[in-house]
Order: sequence, then structure tokens, then C-alpha cells
Amino acid sequence: MKDKNKLLRMLPKVDECLARLESYVEEYEIPLRVAKKGVQQAVEQLRNRLLNDEQVHIPKSQAEWDEIFKRQIGLLMDSNLKRVINGTGIVVHTNLGRSLLPDHSIRQLSMAGACYTNLEFNLKTGKRGSRYSLVEEVICDLTGAEAALVVNNNAAAVLISLDTLARDREVIISRGQLVEIGGSFRIPDVMKKSGAALVEVGATNRTHLYDYEQAISDSTALLLRVHTSNFRIIGFTSQVSAEELVGLGNKYELPVMEDLGSGSFTDLSTFGLPPEPTVQEVVKSGVDVVVFSGDKLLGGPQSGIIVGKEKIISRIKKNPLNRALRIDKFTLASLESVLRDYYDPEKVMKKNQTLRMISDPPEIIKKRAQRLMRRTRRKIEDRCALSMVSTISRVGGGALPEYGLASWAVELNPGGTTVSKLEVDFRALPVPVIGRIENERLLIDFRTVLDGEIPELSTQLINYFS
Repeated sequence: MKDKNKLLRMLPKVDECLARLESYVEEYEIPLRVAKKGVQQAVEQLRNRLLNDEQVHIPKSQAEWDEIFKRQIGLLMDSNLKRVINGTGIVVHTNLGRSLLPDHSIRQLSMAGACYTNLEFNLKTGKRGSRYSLVEEVICDLTGAEAALVVNNNAAAVLISLDTLARDREVIISRGQLVEIGGSFRIPDVMKKSGAALVEVGATNRTHLYDYEQAISDSTALLLRVHTSNFRIIGFTSQVSAEELVGLGNKYELPVMEDLGSGSFTDLSTFGLPPEPTVQEVVKSGVDVVVFSGDKLLGGPQSGIIVGKEKIISRIKKNPLNRALRIDKFTLASLESVLRDYYDPEKVMKKNQTLRMISDPPEIIKKRAQRLMRRTRRKIEDRCALSMVSTISRVGGGALPEYGLASWAVELNPGGTTVSKLEVDFRALPVPVIGRIENERLLIDFRTVLDGEIPELSTQLINYFS
């Protein structure tokens, strides 16, 4: 107890420490409240460890104390949103920021942030304009839809569409399409929030056209299809096609809506993946309203895109919710630039980061992994064995969960530490490296490691194991 009390009395006073750090705080323009908080936290951490009877090294010199304080202040000054190296092999990683934007989109973002723009100003008339007009024509050109609207994500697109078309009325949906996606977003929950009443029809694995027809009543406002992109029911199954549902809707004068989730303008079968319905195909089928994500498979910024018949989209635009769900100038700037790439189907495959990563053949990915091996292996081989292994990447974003993309990864087998600890330590690197543990191995999948990140990744590995 006496030793503990003696050590506690050795802890410095905050005001005296701040006085010594004055020049450091001024040089790096650190707010005084941040500097004070950093010093307090550093001292408090040591105090708590002493009180918990942990082994603690108490600095002997003021210089040593100052280094501790500077590290803690640095942590407080560091941005919470950090760049990371994605070594998971999941292309559209929803936890790591989803789709990456191409360089020209980044330039548009910079322009939108640094300059005034015609966000809601009509340059032809000199009067107030609509922000939606900046991208609506492009979306309609690409999809064949009559009208379009963009909100801040696809959940918002579903919410405002249902609120507009079916508040206090019934929406008929197949029981097998009541999906839940990331973040516990469930179709039944968002329908309830919109004020629409859910009417489930059919069985989990089989729904027929007559199931919808028998459920139609005077209270029915909408027929809804949801693309089950994040799971599959196989075997004895049946679902009603968009064309069949449109025919039924026309018969009873009911609109049909389809939630595509991860909407795509590209035929994924060209990458050797199973075909997914494209936005253009669904619009052509006659569906009145189609909603989908502007990021994910489309490769743009997070947003929700609503396309369809002009008379219906105009109603959605007038919904007061639109004000709460509207997108800002940064989303508009980057989305427009990504969408315009789709005018040239060949060039979009090179410019669009998501499509490029999905379509990269294994031999290209292998070359990236080999570049890291050449830079790194010999410098750390006595502390960590590196080897190349073939593996399977994933599209991500809730799309095609059961289908993989052939890829290559670098496997790390560290000496003197566990794979689990290595994974944790990599998340604490100056630029965190997010890999995946598979069969007690730490893998860095090079499908999602960018060319420009390889030198930096190599340097971090060498520094970590040195």
C-alpha cells in the first residue's frame, strides 16, 4: 500500500505539464482544451492502473512525461474517420465505406466543396432551380425511365415511395421477399413506418400470381416486389415475374413497385457471375416505380435512386419527406460524374472502381500480390513467413452472397505471436490494414488492395516486424 501511495504521489500536476507543453501546443495549433484533456487522460490512465495493482512504469524525467502527453494529444487530434487498406477481398464492403469513387468524381467533390455551384440555381433563367434536375435527365437516359429522383439512401427511397403511394392503405408482397439487410433494416419495419399496411401472400418458397390477385381489395394501393439479392431460396421455388405483376396491376389499375436493392446498370454475367436484373430491364418490364442504391454495384456515392412513370415520380417529389431525405451537393457532384461514365460501356469498366474490382481476372490480382512479396518477403522472413494462396473474394453489398470471385491473397504466418493478435495489431497501424482470418490464417486479399497502396502496405509490414 505504501509503495502504491508513493507512486500515486509521483503523478504530475496537470497545470504544470500544460505549462511545459505551451510551445508544442502553439507550434502545432492544438486547442488548449484538447491539450488539457490529453494530459488529464494520460495521468488518469496511469492512476487507474496503479489503483488496479497493475505493473506500471512511472517516467523519471519531464521529457519522458512530455512524450506520453504528446502521444495522447496526438490521438485526440487524429481524425476518427480514417483511410484503411481493404484486404478482405469484399469489393462493396458496407463497413469500410462501400464503393470507391474514380478520380474524376473526387475532382468534382473538391469543386463542389471549394466553390459556389448552381445547386439550386437555373443558369438559363437566372431563377431558383431544382437540384434534382442536375442528374434526372442522365438517369432517365441511362435507364429508359420517364422520371427520376435521388434521396440519401435506398432505405429512404423505399420509405418515401411507400409513404407517397400507400399511406393508410395496403401493400401486397410475397412472403419470400420480406428481407432484412445490414443494420437490421427490414422491409416490414419500413413499410410500417411509412404508414402502409403489409399484406403477405404465398409461402416462403412459392408465390403465384393468383396469390396476389386473391389478396387485392378496395384497400389495396400497391403491388410490391423486392429483389432478394442477399439470400437465395433454392429447390422447390416459384416467384411471380415483374411482367406478370405489371399485367395484374394494369388489370386492377394498381401501381407496381420493385426494390432492387443493389441496382446495377451492367450485366454481371459478363464477369462469370449469375445474371442479376438490371435497372434497365426492370424499367422496360413496365414496373411503375423502381428503387435502388446509387452506391454498391452502381459504384457511386451512397444514395437511393427512384425511377419510373412521371405521374408517380412527380407525386413522390412533392412529398414533404423529400425535404428531409434530399441529397447534398457532394452526393450530386460525385453521382453525376459516375453516372455519365455509363454512357460508354467500355470505358466505364476501367473508370468505375467497383466494376473494375469485380471484373479483375485472377492473373491481374496475382501480379499485385507478387509485387508485395518482392518488396517485403526477404526483409521479414525471419519473423513472419509470407506465402501466396489462391482464394475467393466476394462482391459484397448484399449482392450474390453465395458466389465467389477467384482471387489471390498473401498469407501471413507470424512467429512468436498469434494470428488473432496480428489481426488486432494491423487495425492499429498508422494506416489500418483490414484482413480476414480464414482457417487460422491471416489473409490479405489483393482483389481489394489498390495498386498505389502496395508500397505503403509493404513499408508498414516491414516496420511492424522489424
